Amino acid sequence: MNTAEEDAPHAPPAEALRWVERATGEGARVEYVEPLAGATSSVLHAVRVRHGGRSFEFVLRRFLDAGWLESEPDLARHEASALSKAAGAGVPTPRPVAFDESGEECGAPSTLMERLPGGVELRPADFPVWLRRLAEAVAPFHELGAEDFVWSYSPYADLSSLEPPAWSRVPELWEKAIEIVAGPRPPARECFVHRDFHPANVLWSNGRVSGVVDWVNACRGPAGIDVAWCRHNLARMYGVGAAEEFLGCYQERAGTRFAHEPFWDLIALIELLPGPPGVYPGWPAFGLKGLDDATVGERVDEYLSSLMRRC
Repeated sequence: MNTAEEDAPHAPPAEALRWVERATGEGARVEYVEPLAGATSSVLHAVRVRHGGRSFEFVLRRFLDAGWLESEPDLARHEASALSKAAGAGVPTPRPVAFDESGEECGAPSTLMERLPGGVELRPADFPVWLRRLAEAVAPFHELGAEDFVWSYSPYADLSSLEPPAWSRVPELWEKAIEIVAGPRPPARECFVHRDFHPANVLWSNGRVSGVVDWVNACRGPAGIDVAWCRHNLARMYGVGAAEEFLGCYQERAGTRFAHEPFWDLIALIELLPGPPGVYPGWPAFGLKGLDDATVGERVDEYLSSLMRRC
């Protein structure tokens, strides 16, 4: 077996690789292991396994963040369940192979899933088409009923204890936004949502979406939170215009099933508080270079200003 990082501190231990082999089938042998870029809250490795004269490409995710596991000890089961649910949308998603919820077999809670072809594309040749296909990729998941999915939406931030950020040039707008999201939520149809949908979680091949990945936060909730989460990422990465264009593409795809509510956009932004917004490590890892924290902060303020004009 070859490994690209035998001496790295987060390389999968032997027990994890033996678990991968058992999950694949009797006589399976791991051929190759390599780290995958872009993960920030867990550790991802590509694993190639030989079994029955064939090679299989998998992704092994190991949850090593003790604080996250303390608050959500079922992360591995959550992701495996989400992958099974997502398969019904007709959009390419990884097939779940196995999960170790307790970490007893792997040394850490883990999920094993098939590896999809393609890669993250953050510098598309045709930006408008890229945005449209991004919107078309997420909309089918929102057509799935979610009554049987036990994980439900909740904000990442404590909305009762927020204050306008010191780094912002428009603290008065943040104050108004905080008041809005602390109030009643607009009525919304519950559906199956990714909860962390953004460009770095979408794979592309030959200009088309080849997969939507990273389903560990999926839940039952409003479609608007997926749209909002992608929009605030687009605004930070490319500017307000990209966020607006994506919204138009999604509305065209979703039709009358979706009514845009700026409330969800505000929550998605406020979940960034209290710290200043910065460059997400996955962006440069996937080729979006040249951004700095100051530019991202300015774009967040501009995006907030555009949202407050809708309220």
